[in-house]
Amino acid sequence: MSKDKPIGIFDSGVGGTSIWKEIHHLLPLEHTIYLADSANAPYGEKPSEEILRLSVKNTEKLIAMGAKIIVVACNTATTNAISRLRTSYNLPFIGIEPAIKPAALQSKAKCIGILATKGTLSSALFAKTSDLYSRDNKIIEVVGKGLVEQIEKGQKDSPFIKAMLTELLQPMLKAGIDHLVLGCSHYPYLIPSLKEILPPHVQIIDSGMAVAKQTKVVLQSLDLLTDMQQHIPEFYTNGDPKVLQTIIPSPAGSFVVKQMDF
Repeated sequence: MSKDKPIGIFDSGVGGTSIWKEIHHLLPLEHTIYLADSANAPYGEKPSEEILRLSVKNTEKLIAMGAKIIVVACNTATTNAISRLRTSYNLPFIGIEPAIKPAALQSKAKCIGILATKGTLSSALFAKTSDLYSRDNKIIEVVGKGLVEQIEKGQKDSPFIKAMLTELLQPMLKAGIDHLVLGCSHYPYLIPSLKEILPPHVQIIDSGMAVAKQTKVVLQSLDLLTDMQQHIPEFYTNGDPKVLQTIIPSPAGSFVVKQMDF
């Protein structure tokens, strides 16, 4: 496989750009293609079979576009579909899971909160990880119902979403958490609002940099890191291009968001 083929990244919508940002920062020369499946967002309330079908659809689109590796920048898709994707396609996949391990190891209160979608929290993969670290820690799980929909509407900083967060975080605050794990790639865009609500000692943890580092490790191991000049990132959505255009982090520089049916 050619080193100069792109890194393919997909998410249920715009949230996975938080993962794209870290990959682009760590691997700035790599050609990246991002698919936002916003027409089908959110994945978190869908049955597992539907999540798998959508993940296959996105994967096959990225393969058709020449991807050398695929990053599943969606917690729900990772926990429900990545094992099947890895057995069905002959290229490497990188997934994203809630960063329970670092939170559990760092917690002094031995009490951590996990904010995630229903699809992630109810998955077998999440249950296996959670069970491993809940022996020595109290884990407060909260479904972030409605949050993805608001972010997909471009309302990540609205008073309404801050009110939603205030209500959702109450069980965690009452339990005395000192770490909050963000279990959805959309949620890093809520960090400014979360910091206004949470006590200063509560540490917020997301998985973006860990995913980027793992992507680099896998590409190095397969001798697939590019040695070409920097590419212009490509972003595609089957939803409203304006939302993706405004949420993409500034390191993208010169880029174009294109609407595409997939």
